[in-house]
Amino acid sequence: MELFSFLLLLPVLLVLLKIWKWVNDKRDQECYILDYQCYKPDDDRMVGTEFSGEVIKRNKNLGLNEYKFLLKAIVSSGIGEQTYAPRIMFSGREETPTLADGILEMEEFFQDSIGKLLSRARVSPHEIDLLVVNVSMITAPPCLSSRIINHYKMRQDIKCFNLTGMGCSASLISLDIVRNVFKSYKNKYALLVTSESLSPNWYAGNDRSMILANCLFRSGGCAILLTNNKSLKHRAMLKLKCLVRTHHGARDESYNCCIQREDEIGKVGFYLGKNLPKAATRSFVDNLRVITPKILPVTELVRFMVVSLVKKWNRHGSTKGTTTQGPIKAGVNFKSGVDHFCIHTGGKAVIDGIGFSLDLTEYDLEPARMTLHRFGNTSASSLWYVLAYMEAKKRLKKGDKVLMISFGAGFKCNSCLWEIVRDLEDGNVWKDEIRNYPPKTLVNPYMEKYGWIQDEDPSTFKIPEE
Repeated sequence: MELFSFLLLLPVLLVLLKIWKWVNDKRDQECYILDYQCYKPDDDRMVGTEFSGEVIKRNKNLGLNEYKFLLKAIVSSGIGEQTYAPRIMFSGREETPTLADGILEMEEFFQDSIGKLLSRARVSPHEIDLLVVNVSMITAPPCLSSRIINHYKMRQDIKCFNLTGMGCSASLISLDIVRNVFKSYKNKYALLVTSESLSPNWYAGNDRSMILANCLFRSGGCAILLTNNKSLKHRAMLKLKCLVRTHHGARDESYNCCIQREDEIGKVGFYLGKNLPKAATRSFVDNLRVITPKILPVTELVRFMVVSLVKKWNRHGSTKGTTTQGPIKAGVNFKSGVDHFCIHTGGKAVIDGIGFSLDLTEYDLEPARMTLHRFGNTSASSLWYVLAYMEAKKRLKKGDKVLMISFGAGFKCNSCLWEIVRDLEDGNVWKDEIRNYPPKTLVNPYMEKYGWIQDEDPSTFKIPEE
């Protein structure tokens, strides 16, 4: 009888064992951020109005029309006077960069931010199991990940990935690699390093679609320490809930709107096409279609479906068709499932567009606007400066959800949702100046100093000597 009872219980026990193993394995696949460190270059690399004017004047391929275009672009960019440029700009060699200039720019960042991060987290470089580096605009063997391994003397069995050419959305692509590796290996540390090398990539021509990049991009970077070790959950800052990647590379229009190329006189630069906003909107909409059901409550999804059906029915019954021009709102209340919005600082228009589409308030957009004003577009690392602003303002409380949204060449839109594991109050890179933000005005002084250019006559214009 006992044997018969045991045989009856055995299948049940096996099912319970499999469930326990599945739950346990699932817990080991979690992805936590233990700490992160944004990069703040030295003050001698700060770009003010005077210095910007000097750099522009050094480009002999520019004329009055290009000056007027640049003035309009920088005035409306949302970028302030405390952003940073690579050292090559301050030595006047931006048109003749060397390989060493690009490597030096990256090594300054690596040695500063990675060192601070590991020291604060009390983690030895020897404990790092996975290293993912993304820097789009420089490739030099040995790769940048190998240079980091050499400098910090990491283990010989470390798994490393070096991503290039992925654009401003590369941070979340690197995060996706970490997440997938964590699914196969338990109790690991990962180091994610994201930045951009500007030294070898200054555009010295006069194509308006390419000189625009000179106005927007600035030096920066971030190092992030992650783990899937559940015993370290109490030390974690954020927990990854979901991540969605959208790639429109198959569309020629999207593929060609944001690309590095040579202009008509052979100058290499980064082309930003007029159809870029359209490509960004398409990728953003497709990305939202996938991530929205993953991050919003069922009640909000049902409400949206009902409202959409009613609107569709009303339009169908209308005798006159209606046309809508301009950006379209998503129609979903994202704040029902998201507390904070971490938006890529691609420019003022990018922030405004996402804010309109998601029906966000100025409070929601403040972190992105302040990051753009203080640090500029630091490419793939910009998301982490925005997150650091929220933390410095003590907005991030346990249980809150943070949505990250980024765009990049390809054309790509990537997004992810984080859950705050504990109250976050460290200032990170904003620590010494957060009390000054937001400032009374975001207007930069470029128009005040160079506005006279608007009244100049092309036939008589000469660059004033100082």
